[in-house]
Amino acid sequence: MLLDNKKVAIIGGGPGGLTLARLLQQDGVDVKVYERDENRNVRQQGSTLDLHDDTGLKAIIKAGLLDEFKKKYRPGADKMKITNRNMEVVFSDHDEKPNEDFGNEHFRPEIDRGPLRDLLIASLKEENIVWNSKFTEMKREGEGWQIFFENGTTAYADFVIASDGANSRVRKYITDIKPIFSGVTAIEINIYNAPKNAPKLWNFVNDGKIFALEEGKTVLLSAKGDGTLSVLIGSKTEQEWISDSGIDFKNKTSVAEWFKEEFSNWNSEWQELFQSDEISIIPRPMYHFPLDQYWEPLSNLTMIGDAAHRMPPYAGEGANQALADALELHEVLMSKLFVNLKDAVAFFEKRMVARTSEITEVTLQQTEAMHDENNLQLLLDFFDENINSQF
Repeated sequence: MLLDNKKVAIIGGGPGGLTLARLLQQDGVDVKVYERDENRNVRQQGSTLDLHDDTGLKAIIKAGLLDEFKKKYRPGADKMKITNRNMEVVFSDHDEKPNEDFGNEHFRPEIDRGPLRDLLIASLKEENIVWNSKFTEMKREGEGWQIFFENGTTAYADFVIASDGANSRVRKYITDIKPIFSGVTAIEINIYNAPKNAPKLWNFVNDGKIFALEEGKTVLLSAKGDGTLSVLIGSKTEQEWISDSGIDFKNKTSVAEWFKEEFSNWNSEWQELFQSDEISIIPRPMYHFPLDQYWEPLSNLTMIGDAAHRMPPYAGEGANQALADALELHEVLMSKLFVNLKDAVAFFEKRMVARTSEITEVTLQQTEAMHDENNLQLLLDFFDENINSQF
């Protein structure tokens, strides 16, 4: 086996990195995940994830975690409504959602990021996750790497996998290719204890998702099992909009004032987004990597997930592609078809880039459509076409 007697380090404990660690652990590989969070109890942000049959769910099954997944996923959380700016529902599948189940290629079970992370962590040996390990740099040592962390600790690994997200610090050791701004910036808001702090919107979402859009603007909402309402407010902007806008994103009132002005012709009940102080607000400019990106493969380092193929979230592919990366990299590293790690890495990266370039292209098309002046009708047409194609 290519990894016999080798130490493997995965930088970053997101879904992709943890899934890869689980797969490698099953085959007896000496693997450790180095995660920047202080412990496993750090609150997980972001919306609910839907896992796809041929990528995310396939990796969960291969990792032997389907039974645990079934205990934690949220049946019915994939139901959705599409509304205009006045909260008038123009599409809903709440009453007509088909009874899909595991084994159906169209079934996309939803799970919150926290429970997904918990089940992946629980599947690993305690010593295989090293918490409070914020990566700072790496230096070549022999045929491997000496890895340095902010807390002053170090670790040696023969083979390193960067799984440290869209703002990866490890990626630069592989390539200097920079991300490209998509033309869209989103503001991510998490409203905690939403049944109390945003009751109208919480009831409107009804434990599912809402796509509210019109005239190039979007407000996407999704309910989480812990009572959090996750919100993504998107619009077309210049690349430097966050710094040039004058908005203090650490001040809820400043963001609320911007929203009231920018979304002035939207129903006033959207203002409930800013009613509570129990919220987090994070601006997120949307970037992607070039569709034709290429780098020379290395024998001791590769990357997966957003570190390798960052893209906007509007197609729901980020986590699924990261899990697909984990599955494919594991298969390559366990294969007997390659005589050395460099050849294995080259094969994996070529296939990964081809797959995710296609997904990125589709995602960019959907991102553009979501923020087109005619976005509401374009989304309705998209769902009508895709629903009809399933029958």
